[in-house]
Amino acid sequence: MLLKYFFDKALAQASYLVGCQQTNQAVIIDPARDITPYLKAAADENMTIAMILETHIHADYVSGARELADATGAALFLSGSGGGDWSYTFLDETRGDRALRDGDTFLLGNVRFTVLHTPGHTPEHVCFLLTDTLAADQAMGVFTGDCLFVGDMGRPDLLESAAGVVGSSDIGARGQFANMLRFKRLPDYLQVWPGHGAGSACGKALGSTPSSTLGYEKLFNPAFHFSDEDAFVRWLLAGQPETPPYFTHMKRINKHGAALLRELPPVERLEGFALADILKTQANVIDARPDAHDASVIGGAIRIVPVSKFNTYAGWMVDYHQPTYLIAMADAVESLVRDLRAVGIDDVRGVFTPRDVENTLTFLAQTDNDGAAALIERGALVLDVRGESEYESGHIDGAVNIPYGMLAQHAGQLPRDTPILVHCQSGVRSQIAMSVLDKLGFTNAVNLRDGYTGWEHWRQRA
Repeated sequence: MLLKYFFDKALAQASYLVGCQQTNQAVIIDPARDITPYLKAAADENMTIAMILETHIHADYVSGARELADATGAALFLSGSGGGDWSYTFLDETRGDRALRDGDTFLLGNVRFTVLHTPGHTPEHVCFLLTDTLAADQAMGVFTGDCLFVGDMGRPDLLESAAGVVGSSDIGARGQFANMLRFKRLPDYLQVWPGHGAGSACGKALGSTPSSTLGYEKLFNPAFHFSDEDAFVRWLLAGQPETPPYFTHMKRINKHGAALLRELPPVERLEGFALADILKTQANVIDARPDAHDASVIGGAIRIVPVSKFNTYAGWMVDYHQPTYLIAMADAVESLVRDLRAVGIDDVRGVFTPRDVENTLTFLAQTDNDGAAALIERGALVLDVRGESEYESGHIDGAVNIPYGMLAQHAGQLPRDTPILVHCQSGVRSQIAMSVLDKLGFTNAVNLRDGYTGWEHWRQRA
């Protein structure tokens, strides 16, 4: 048996290839939309991708299940346990697709999969026990998707916070309690292969280690230390990160099947003169010029520096009902478009180069730590645009916390006649916030260039 691990750092998303070396067949579990790594890995191992498994209808990225099935002809084995509201709508029986129920088993060559229906994170969620039947008659491990992570359990509140299903958070949390008890009864030696690692918004305290064992989790994962269901529910629901608005769109896209990439039109190179007219519309214009410390913005555009979480930041900020345009270096366009499509931003109409915008730049105020201290001394409002959990773990005295993705909705709380010192952790999200404030007509905002990290280092040396 062969097991390969794939990890998308931007989305903190894990997927897997399991292969039977006797039959040269492979299965892919929870594929991302960019299927190139799976095709390459299968080719390198001289294997044919015969099955595609998915643990649930994902909320944080576009599934590659339909894309991979189209490219390979592999059958889709997806949950059929979510009821009418949370069932996939694109299964094709003529291809051999199958809707899975609790207790179902199936073979890929000599590798056996057993389905565990684990509703909680989502109603349709399933896990897969893996047994290498040539070597053993007991399972080796379990692919836990977003049910169980290293050091955490998947959040149960997304249906309520992202899809508006009132009361589903409590139901989901109680489902996760039942899942924890079920895992507790399984052997300690089972390996745990989760669907996400640290950095994902699908939990609140995910570990960075790519795998674990059930025995280790029973000892050190806080979820396994509860015997009282109500206490578990309170613990699991407390402190969950903000729900990105694009999660709503991901659930819909993944339920019905994302558009195939080959069906999407190419992204055109546009002439600079067209930008002014586009900025007058409701379209999303993403300024993805690369200099993270450049204080310039383009009025009406969203400033998102192309760093590792570029697509997550974009998902927070764009209007999915409007077309999107990019301002980016020519050699970065392909990867940036791929990143945008990973979170379902498919309607990318065109791209401009930084040279096209040289005459439209506005330079916003920014400062170093000495300047920030002086502003605070003079009564500036400190605006912390990090997440709530980051703020709670440490912040500048008196700072107001409005996460960058929620700034437009809450900008009415901010003064227009008092300086606003804007900061995040490192200076990337605060640039997004500065572009939002500029778009809303604020002229009194100043960016703290090196963020809270730089501030803390400066303060400790002072």
